[in-house]
Amino acid sequence: MDDKTIEALGKLRKALETTERARGHLYSFHQLTGTADFELDDAIAALREAGHPEHAKRVQRDLMGRNVLPGRWTFQIVEEYDDMYYDVFRDVERAARDDLAGGQRHGLEKQLKRDRQRLSSAAHAEND
Repeated sequence: MDDKTIEALGKLRKALETTERARGHLYSFHQLTGTADFELDDAIAALREAGHPEHAKRVQRDLMGRNVLPGRWTFQIVEEYDDMYYDVFRDVERAARDDLAGGQRHGLEKQLKRDRQRLSSAAHAEND
């Protein structure tokens, strides 16, 4: 495989890895929002116990189980992201890699590893 193809596939892979990170943040958002919603149970109970039933009612009415976007909970956002963007991104990257590199992943990094280890100690080259 020529250097320009290795570089192009490396850039595509880097973009996919950035998308993987974004997806992880989206799942964190999903889990943290769900956790906050369940924590409202304790807040509602504490407000009632402290003698503030109207505030407890408002928290329950206005926040508990609330959509984060019109008609959507966070799991729906995650599903739509996966179906409409992430899965397509992965498929496109995999197709390019399969066609141009025989399915080999991280070609740029493998080339970089070989180059860097040639400049370094041979002991680093174990388990290529």
